[in-house]
Amino acid sequence: MKLSLIVPCYNEAKNIPLILEKFASVIKRQDIEVLLVNNGSTDNSQEILNKLVSNYSFARVIEVEVNQGYGFGITSGLCEAKGEFLGYTHADMQTDPADTIKALGIIEAHPDPKNCFLKGDRKGRPIFDEFFTIGMSIFESIYLGIKLWDINAQPNIFHRNFFDKIKYNCPKDFSLDLYLFYIAKKKKLNIIRFDVNFLKRIYGSSNWNKGFVSKLKFIKRTIEFSMKLKKEL
Repeated sequence: MKLSLIVPCYNEAKNIPLILEKFASVIKRQDIEVLLVNNGSTDNSQEILNKLVSNYSFARVIEVEVNQGYGFGITSGLCEAKGEFLGYTHADMQTDPADTIKALGIIEAHPDPKNCFLKGDRKGRPIFDEFFTIGMSIFESIYLGIKLWDINAQPNIFHRNFFDKIKYNCPKDFSLDLYLFYIAKKKKLNIIRFDVNFLKRIYGSSNWNKGFVSKLKFIKRTIEFSMKLKKEL
């Protein structure tokens, strides 16, 4: 298996059929698998997954019985992955699945793919979200002493050797994006950014981005994790 792509699903029952259809339309090779992680959903996501996944040869289901956070769901999938390269993206389909295939092509063409870390660079986002990203990027870059930009961008693709060395230290919450990006920078991996269009969500709503208050809570959690990360590393 060349690429294992993790898609954490928390109460994404309406999006799951679309996720599978979209990936089916862009996966044209037999060495790619998509692991849909039912991350402790309280809706009928598991029922939908059980009904549909058998129709798609590239798809597998990982079930997390109790939601322990975004990061825990992703790492649960990564630990079950079979691919040489590992990656993850969101289930909201605001990142086009075609971009994950594009990322695989980029990393395969690189002369040193084992030491690459690919990360999308989001375009077309709402102005308020852009200002939020700029502010957080500036803070993290100054505080941690490493240039970090658009930290939560998707997709993320890297060699399994990178993950195997750090998997037991991965945070369980949304800090996972920051942690992996920071460690990749510290290890001096080849960071490759590529443009991805940020699309509108078709079904449902974000489980965390619900306005200004939720962003303040996200900032608080991120700062607390950054302080812990800097102290430990």
